[in-house]
Amino acid sequence: MHIPFCDSKCFYCAFNSYTTMFHLKENYMKALYLELKTSLEKYQPTIETLFIGGGTPSTILAKHFAPIFDLIQPYLLENAEITTEANPNSATLQWQKEMYDLGVNRISFGVQSFDDDKLKFLGRAHNGQKAIQAVNIAYKIGFKNINCDLIYGVANDTLKSVKKDIDIMTSLPINHISAYSLTLEEGTKFFDQKRVKIDDEELSVQLFEYLETKGFKQYEISNFALSNEARSQHNLGYWKYKEYLGIGAGAVGCINNKRYYATSEIDQFISAPNTYEIENLSEEDIKTERILLGLRSVVGFEKSLLNEDEFERAKELIENGQLVLKNEQFFALNYLLADEIALYVIN
Repeated sequence: MHIPFCDSKCFYCAFNSYTTMFHLKENYMKALYLELKTSLEKYQPTIETLFIGGGTPSTILAKHFAPIFDLIQPYLLENAEITTEANPNSATLQWQKEMYDLGVNRISFGVQSFDDDKLKFLGRAHNGQKAIQAVNIAYKIGFKNINCDLIYGVANDTLKSVKKDIDIMTSLPINHISAYSLTLEEGTKFFDQKRVKIDDEELSVQLFEYLETKGFKQYEISNFALSNEARSQHNLGYWKYKEYLGIGAGAVGCINNKRYYATSEIDQFISAPNTYEIENLSEEDIKTERILLGLRSVVGFEKSLLNEDEFERAKELIENGQLVLKNEQFFALNYLLADEIALYVIN
């Protein structure tokens, strides 16, 4: 479920978000409700997870989410994982408590760093102290599952500076970390500014190893959890190639081997919330995506997906120590090489 409103636009962000459309918030939430209602009636799904992302969901008053939670209640699996993203600046005690009372049981903070100079460089609106405060509020309210995002590979980053961020992060009452290497996306302020990013694969390796020493085990290229129970079930759903609804402007869904895309324009979405572009996925598309997604995570992929030639190439990679075959499932031993491994096997 996509909330496309932000107080400010981060310099690296390519997500569908707007800082000048706040007057459309209420009408947007009404259109979101209508789209969701139509989808629920059409597909009659069992909802295992809900992820409210953005943009910045914490820019929307909790009362505007209340009708949506009433609507999904009959479809929710018992103990369904319900996550909301939040910005440390706008995730106030009141907002977090009201979202918790609605049924949100997992919260993900866009922390990125605790270094105020780095946060300014990235275009973030909060400071390090505000992030610490927001996480502690969530824990006191009762959130058991709390994630913090971390960005590394930014100009002036060193192993020492990133370790300092990790030390602060892991001292907080959280059980999940999403660590992303800075990418320069088209349409962002950082695009074409090579100086803002450092390409250092060794930094990634050392960072991953350091997170492991802190008890955060990697289960996907960018995700680390204190326990199996702390893993994001929503993320795992994508990697297992489960079907999902996409609700909101710019959201993407995938049902019955069809991927559908809603308009990213807020005003167009409000006018016609059930209008989509449809992409039909071929068997080859699905196979490729299952392998690519599986190798980036603990999910892996089924041996049965491969033809004879592909299986021979996969066996070569087993001998080279890059793949492992367990219980008819292939797994990558180094997630950083997952894409290269997948392309070698299937091309």
